[in-house]
Amino acid sequence: MPLLLIFVIGAIFGLGISVSGMANPAKVLNFFDIAGSWDPSLAFVMGGALAVTIPGYWWVFRRGRPVLEASFTLPGTRLIDRKLVLGSVTFGLGWGLAGFCPGAALPVLSTGNSDVAIFVLAMLAGVFVARWAIARQARLSASPPEQTPS
Repeated sequence: MPLLLIFVIGAIFGLGISVSGMANPAKVLNFFDIAGSWDPSLAFVMGGALAVTIPGYWWVFRRGRPVLEASFTLPGTRLIDRKLVLGSVTFGLGWGLAGFCPGAALPVLSTGNSDVAIFVLAMLAGVFVARWAIARQARLSASPPEQTPS
């Protein structure tokens, strides 16, 4: 996919995140505060995202190939494993505690807000630690078990 098109799509995504209020941590935290100052407006944002995504995926699966690439890149498994559950829990905890998710934090990073910078640095550290742990586990699984002398 041409780099300019990737930039334009990312800019539209960032603009949508910003306009929808998902880049405002106070709005996100109020969405999660059901017993307090609950703000249900983000449910409409998520519903709108589903209204676009569901027909989009339907269209993707009906096509033989994408418009600008040789093949589709879709998840290869539907397995719900420990890695998926831990990642989902980590994502949810981070979103609920900080009021940011990765898609919202990156556009807001351009504002120079130090809280956002700390969140993004912590997020990147988590990505690197997870990749290191996965690579380490793969190495340990691939190496033969040690033989003890008898």
